[in-house]
Formats: sequence, structure tokens, C-alpha cells
Amino acid sequence: MLAGLAAFAGQAAVVYKWTDSDGVIHYSDQPVPGAEKIFTASSPTPRGAEPSDRRANPTGPAPKKNVAPGLNYNQFAITSPLPDQTFFGDDVISVHLALDPALKPDQTITWHLNGKQIEDLGPTATQFALPRLDRGTYALAATITDQTTGQSASTDSVSFFVRQPSALSPLHKKP
Repeated sequence: MLAGLAAFAGQAAVVYKWTDSDGVIHYSDQPVPGAEKIFTASSPTPRGAEPSDRRANPTGPAPKKNVAPGLNYNQFAITSPLPDQTFFGDDVISVHLALDPALKPDQTITWHLNGKQIEDLGPTATQFALPRLDRGTYALAATITDQTTGQSASTDSVSFFVRQPSALSPLHKKP
């Protein structure tokens, strides 16, 4: 869920998480009494994470990204799709998460598309194909959670676009 929040939180550095009396988990950029303070991965954090320069060099190799202590990943970033990449409605959208070192046995990955968890993916999926998507702008993020310690970290959200051919100009589908 934090990855979905990071997708709309944009440049927010701190997010607050709490559970209400009905057991529903909430996230906000405003403090709430009893809320847990969480640092998003999309901004520099006091934990020493380095900001991603991915937008400045979208075609180059993925930058190495340090994550929260205890998770110990040298690289943790979505390498496909690229930020601001455009797809057409019939294109297959391949998703790939670069991890170095590999996922540990007690850790799981959850994926979020526009803030909603993508179902039907295994807890260790680092690559998969998205089904046909409607026209629009999408935000994709991944979160690794250590089931033993409860620690989690999320990738930067990657925005991409899906276009559809126009009914008025079907021959101009792809530039």
C-alpha cells in the first residue's frame, strides 16, 4: 500500500500510517495521533538513501539505490517500463525490477498500479507482463517487505502512458 501512496504523494518525504478502530489502514501526509511515521523512497531520507537520477538519464543503466538498513539492497529500482515511456493499447508492457542482491527468502514483493495492488502475482515476482491497459497515465511501484522484521521499502514510482488509435485516424496508430 505504501507504494501506491508514494505514487500519488509525489515529492512527499514523510507519510503517516495508522489503523482505525475498524482495522482499516490509512495513509496521510498529515500527522495523526498514534500514527507511524514512514519515509517514502521517492525523496531523500534521513536513512542515507541516494536520490534517483533516473529521469535525467532514462535510457542509461538504472542507478544504484540504497534502501533502508536491514534490507541491504545495493540496487532496487524498476528498470522497465522507463519513466514517461509511451505504449500503444496493443503493446505488451514488460515490467522488470532490478534487485542486487536477489530477494531473500523471508521477503516479499508487492506491486501497485495507480495505487491499487496488482493481484495474481507471486510474492517474489520481479518481472511480468501487464495485460492490455486502457488509454491513460499509469504509475507503477514495488514494495519489498521483510516478513520477519516488518521493515519495508518502496521503489520510486514510474509513470508511463498508454495511447489508443483514434477512430478518426486509425492509420496513425504509431508515430
